[in-house]
Amino acid sequence: MAQRLISACLLGQNCRYDGASKPAAAVIAQVAAWRAAGDEVAAVCPEELGGLGTPRPAAELRGGDGSAVLSGAARVERVTDGGDVTAAFVSGATAAAAQAPQAVSAVLKANSPSCGCGETAIDGQKRPGDGVFAALLRQRGVAVQTDEDLTAGAGR
Repeated sequence: MAQRLISACLLGQNCRYDGASKPAAAVIAQVAAWRAAGDEVAAVCPEELGGLGTPRPAAELRGGDGSAVLSGAARVERVTDGGDVTAAFVSGATAAAAQAPQAVSAVLKANSPSCGCGETAIDGQKRPGDGVFAALLRQRGVAVQTDEDLTAGAGR
């Protein structure tokens, strides 16, 4: 039995910054298959677990990707006013990872400053790099992919 992590918004939970969800049929089907095989699936929203409400102002990585945030070399800021929400993103990523401490894989929301895998918004542009939660999971050896990867049938 494997543990897996899923961005809760992909399963229909209204936890995105705008108060919406982004249910993805391919993700829902994959989760059902994993559960049928006896795997544990934890649906998480790192931003909510970090204490940020829903809805909340959009945030963006500044000065680097999620790995840089985790090392203290970059920050996460609200787009609207530049307010620093780095601590909430880091604590939320840690809390989300704790929901499945033996996770082997994760399917995360593409382009999110928390969950983006491979590319996300950094300094106002879509650039190579992971969000904070995705970076933390990669550091722990968890295989991560986005909902878009799963829909396209590709993995990371």
